[in-house]
Amino acid sequence: MELTHMNNQGRAQMVDVSGKVETTRTARARTSVELSRELKQLITDGSLAKGDVLAVAQVAGIMAAKETSRIIPMCHPLALKKVDLTFEWDGTQLIIEAFVKTKGDTGVEMEALTAASVAALTVYDMTKAVDKGIVIGPTYLLEKQGGKSGDYVR
Repeated sequence: MELTHMNNQGRAQMVDVSGKVETTRTARARTSVELSRELKQLITDGSLAKGDVLAVAQVAGIMAAKETSRIIPMCHPLALKKVDLTFEWDGTQLIIEAFVKTKGDTGVEMEALTAASVAALTVYDMTKAVDKGIVIGPTYLLEKQGGKSGDYVR
């Protein structure tokens, strides 16, 4: 497989997607945050001094998806049509999923991965005063649809 982000001198380049057909593109990414029982209780009770952790993480993830091309050098700026994050508890593990959708000429996998990652980092930021032993990850792509490379389901 050819690495398309390299030019003929072996240096980084942004891939030319101008010849690609615009299609609906979606991606779903997942990460997790392992927290102490005490932190889970504080989050679910809404009793942390910094406020509603999951509401702030939700907004941070959405903002991050919209700004992905500004922090990942070879990502194209995209007009995203939908970004959503969900949060679910599995014991003391907070599962975060990010869903991103657009209609365009390149995929949204990086936007979904970025949204999930930044939401997890926001949880850490808002709770680190209580416990610095928080573990984030693994972070991975669950599925993507659309585009030349076809669909992917983990």
